[in-house]
Amino acid sequence: MKLKHWCKRKCISLYMKIVREKASPEYIARGWAIGMFFGCLIPFGFQLICSIPAAFILKGSKIGATVGTLLTNQVTIFFIYPVQCYVGSRIMGSDLTYSAIKDALSDVLRRQDYDSLFGLGWDLVEAFFIGGLLLTVVMTPITYYAVKAMVIRYRGLREKLKAKRLLKLKEMQDR
Repeated sequence: MKLKHWCKRKCISLYMKIVREKASPEYIARGWAIGMFFGCLIPFGFQLICSIPAAFILKGSKIGATVGTLLTNQVTIFFIYPVQCYVGSRIMGSDLTYSAIKDALSDVLRRQDYDSLFGLGWDLVEAFFIGGLLLTVVMTPITYYAVKAMVIRYRGLREKLKAKRLLKLKEMQDR
């Protein structure tokens, strides 16, 4: 039950970070989409190097560009990267199996050195980027429109509550 409570608190905290940022919904959504773009396409560890400058250039939320890359983190890469490489290998018409991909990536994550990374072979590297490109094409627009809708909805609800409070206060003063 503690894990469920912790996850719920983290989701609420993330939601509040998104909707309370002081900027236009488009600016916030653009930053999150930039973060998601690089979080899906670029290998873990290099994402911030790309997403933050892109957020400056494309005038998006730097917070969103930073946190948006966290789609791939120390927990999710064990699931996302093997699937991403497998999908990429299928698109390429490669004969890489899911278990071979998972074993190769596990070795890289366990050793955490460039020799193991470069030892993967070009087929797997190509599969990673092709699968990542597909994930990027799907996730980036979804992220943009979902974040924009969340911010607009939250601000609309907040304005309604504010108007309701003001009306109630005015009614109390008129008595």
